[in-house]
Amino acid sequence: MVVLDPGHNGGNAAHPEEINKPVPAGRGQVKACNTTGTATGAGYPEHAFTWDLAQRVRTLLTARGVRIVLTRPDDTGVGPCVDRRAAIGNGAAADAVVSLHADGSTAAGARGFHIAHSSPPLNAAQGAPSLELAGDLRDALVGAGFPTSTYIGTAGLSPRNDLAGLNLATRPSALVECGNMRDAAEAATLSSPDGRQRYAEGIANGILGFLG
Repeated sequence: MVVLDPGHNGGNAAHPEEINKPVPAGRGQVKACNTTGTATGAGYPEHAFTWDLAQRVRTLLTARGVRIVLTRPDDTGVGPCVDRRAAIGNGAAADAVVSLHADGSTAAGARGFHIAHSSPPLNAAQGAPSLELAGDLRDALVGAGFPTSTYIGTAGLSPRNDLAGLNLATRPSALVECGNMRDAAEAATLSSPDGRQRYAEGIANGILGFLG
């Protein structure tokens, strides 16, 4: 069973009092419950991208007999908070938890995808299993023709100690930043149904490779 965690939510921007409240983020940190996410220059929001992508990945994996749980039921709600998203994956005893995002870097030349994983690991699941999941996702996205990030991580992998979903995970977990929404060329791909389908196929293949 796989938990897909489409980042953010369509109602977040209208409820700042809810999404700004502090919640546990692991390693003794607290963070805002959630955020509104980024958007392309043309206004296509990250929350809509991640929701659409999650539906596509779910369809592909369900067709291969994989049971899917989503951390949110639609793209019109608020949250859930980042600690709750982690708890959904943990409580489901998921074989893999994959968070879906797109980045919003304004750095010159910033483009490409990266896969975040917990580092240093806080438990066994955050160690070799999560690193394997991240590597399988990276390899599948490269195989689908997507370039690795020019601005964060190394060879498409980004060790992180500040992401609540990864810090709080007790199941193999990784976070996919599919590309940079502020880069015009990548924004065009992220905004197009064909582009999102290509991302979905890469991510689904990465998950299937991990599940073996």
